[in-house]
Amino acid sequence: MRLYEFEASRLFARKGIPVPRNAVVTSPQEAREKAEEIGLPVMLKAQVLTGGRGLAGAVQAAESLDQVERGTESLLGSSVRGLSVRQVMVVRKVNVAKELYLGVTIDGYRGTPVAIVSSEGGVSVNQLVMEQPKSVVMKPVSISKGLRLAEAREMCLKVGMEGLEVTQVASILSALYRVFESYDCLVAEINPLARTTQGKHLGLDAKVEIDDSSLYRHTDLNLDFEGRIDNPRERKGREIGVTYVELDGDIGIIASGAGLGMASMDIIKQQEMQPANFLETGGGITAELLYNAMDLVMQKEGLRAVFINLYGGINPIHEGAQGIGKYMKEYNVSIPVVAKALGNRQEETWKIFREHGVHVVTDISTEKAIEYLAGILERTA
Repeated sequence: MRLYEFEASRLFARKGIPVPRNAVVTSPQEAREKAEEIGLPVMLKAQVLTGGRGLAGAVQAAESLDQVERGTESLLGSSVRGLSVRQVMVVRKVNVAKELYLGVTIDGYRGTPVAIVSSEGGVSVNQLVMEQPKSVVMKPVSISKGLRLAEAREMCLKVGMEGLEVTQVASILSALYRVFESYDCLVAEINPLARTTQGKHLGLDAKVEIDDSSLYRHTDLNLDFEGRIDNPRERKGREIGVTYVELDGDIGIIASGAGLGMASMDIIKQQEMQPANFLETGGGITAELLYNAMDLVMQKEGLRAVFINLYGGINPIHEGAQGIGKYMKEYNVSIPVVAKALGNRQEETWKIFREHGVHVVTDISTEKAIEYLAGILERTA
């Protein structure tokens, strides 16, 4: 479950991460009152579960209380990437001297947490890795030991931080890892972490995604699961029995487990492509489920390809291939579909896939399968 920014910001503050004064509002009048309490100038930030709000005009500056009211009125009820804005976050505006990046996520390939620090912030960390790799340091974290303060300091030093900044940022990174660990997160990210003109560090944006299977342990957060699924495809995923999270890329993913799905995402990014979604079936591999999963993934506009990663122990994976094949035939799918499928009745599965135009990679390595997909796209570009 992905949290709204205001919810994530509260978790950060609870664990000692400094954030600007803020409040969440549902009316222009309430925004005016909260802005008066917080102090001008402020930023008005539409609360929707998607990125790209700035480019969509959903983040606005307000220098006066009248601007606060007008800005809030324009945001409430508007749509950002198809998601309706019902709440606006009013945040004290700060003078920024430098933007940094801090994050903790799961390395899908290793199956361990990884802490990330960058001397550049405000843009996607994947973009930084590709364009400015020396500005990014990543460190796998031992689940049993956690992220030690000395390790956090070392990461900060490696990206060129000096003096008091090393101490401040390392402390914030350690606190961010505590958020990640305490709330069973898949992602905890501060982007950007601002160094203000006064030399302080504040988290200007907060991103947290909690593992759905752990939500029963966090009832104190009072999170409404169904109420926050505005994306119709994500809601459809719940209905058909899969975990579907929409992303900004153009390579669709269908995986039979969370580990396979996350590894697929990571390797797709390593190949300088971007995943369009995360979809995992929870181990289920029936014809109906895989047909519905393919239908769901294909609904997103702008796809260039679909990557299927299946493993079947007890489950016979040939049934899933039948569902994919049926969809391919009915809808005459024209984009490349590449499948790596191993396990129970795999040879039969490969045969079914090939008969329906799916490119099959029989190698055990997910890297090899995604390299094959990248090659197809390069040849057809």
